[in-house]
Amino acid sequence: MDVINVVLADDHVLVRDGIKALLEDQQGIKVIDEASNGREALEVIAKNKPHLLIVDIRMPEMNGIEVVRTINNIYKDVRTLVLSMHDSEEYVVQAIQAGADGYLLKGASKDEFLKALHAVAAGGKYFTGDVSSIIMNNFVNGAAKSTPRKEAIEDPFNLTKREKQILNLVLQLKNNKDIADELNISKRTAEVHRFNLMKKLDVKNLMELSNKANEFQLI
Repeated sequence: MDVINVVLADDHVLVRDGIKALLEDQQGIKVIDEASNGREALEVIAKNKPHLLIVDIRMPEMNGIEVVRTINNIYKDVRTLVLSMHDSEEYVVQAIQAGADGYLLKGASKDEFLKALHAVAAGGKYFTGDVSSIIMNNFVNGAAKSTPRKEAIEDPFNLTKREKQILNLVLQLKNNKDIADELNISKRTAEVHRFNLMKKLDVKNLMELSNKANEFQLI
């Protein structure tokens, strides 16, 4: 990997600016885009396909854990490093179960931040010391398990093959025209499929759709 292309997702401009300033002096790392909320983060990922997403947990519209979970299902080549002020057991376990490749606290040193970034971008895992203790305690107690792909849950919605294709594309933030072009169908047909999908799953927006798709392993 010649250059590590990075996307930053944090709802605080000062945090994003601080990370960008830190990374500007680093050879082989380039911040190519940024996002201020979870939904925007997915849009940026869909557009840029970066090597690495550095993401906060607490964000508007869709939190960082939901973003990581969606990316882990759809954009499997995009690595994810959670950078958070929260060291609570709940957040750490949820992030790992969602598929985060690393978890670092915002109070980490510059050296540790860069070490984590390079480790995750290279395909490894990185969890800061305090977080590692939480992970170990949970595994010892049996409370946190790695998220092996569960045996496929029987689809209670009986989605058709086409509806599953539509679902996958909607979660990639494709609009009806994009879906129509990709599946070689009319825009009107794409609209109907999308409407029927949302109705069948009884959801009203993208966040609800993403949550239900993950809950029932529909993608």
